[in-house]
Amino acid sequence: MSIILHHLNSSRSLRILWLLEHINQPYKLKSYIRDKNSNLAPDELKNIHPLGKSPVIELDGKVIVESGAIVEILIDKFAPELAPAKDSDGYLEYLQWIHFSESSAMVPYLLKLFNSIELRSGTELKFLEQYANVELDKVFSYLNQKLAGKKFLVENRLTGADFMMGFVVHGLIHSFGIRSKYLNLEQYLKNIEALSSWHKAISIEHNLNHQINA
Repeated sequence: MSIILHHLNSSRSLRILWLLEHINQPYKLKSYIRDKNSNLAPDELKNIHPLGKSPVIELDGKVIVESGAIVEILIDKFAPELAPAKDSDGYLEYLQWIHFSESSAMVPYLLKLFNSIELRSGTELKFLEQYANVELDKVFSYLNQKLAGKKFLVENRLTGADFMMGFVVHGLIHSFGIRSKYLNLEQYLKNIEALSSWHKAISIEHNLNHQINA
């Protein structure tokens, strides 16, 4: 099978890059760089999918979008060991965390991120900042509690749920400098960052970002 990853720098596509490096599945990387002024993806990505977003993969010529779907498909086809048995309680938990990462966790994270940009530009936020802070703490306090005494999210081993959630936790801690408040999340991220596949993906991402600043 042939795989092409259409990878946008500083995007959710890092999840797929990391997964492909972890499972050692041959793939072709097509890189895209955000516009320096708007920080948006280039229009070129719309040639692959009308939304012009990343990640996008081509799997034997078929275009697939959405991080969660891509993670589930790649694991099902190439690395079933990264998912619990489908008749187990772990599988139910696994699916919940995969979807949690792009719904409950991502919404307050993005609100906080966008709010920080608006606040730096002098925008007065009358509702969204307080709402984002409350939701962020609610969601990540819950996640922090669930990770107590655990190395990874499901069955205490690396699964597709971690490829989805690890990206969010990495952004939370590094973008907002949130440390010591969520100690279990900080340790969880250290567990992820100790993986050689994570290092490989981050190295590729850093090289791409270096091209932007060169």
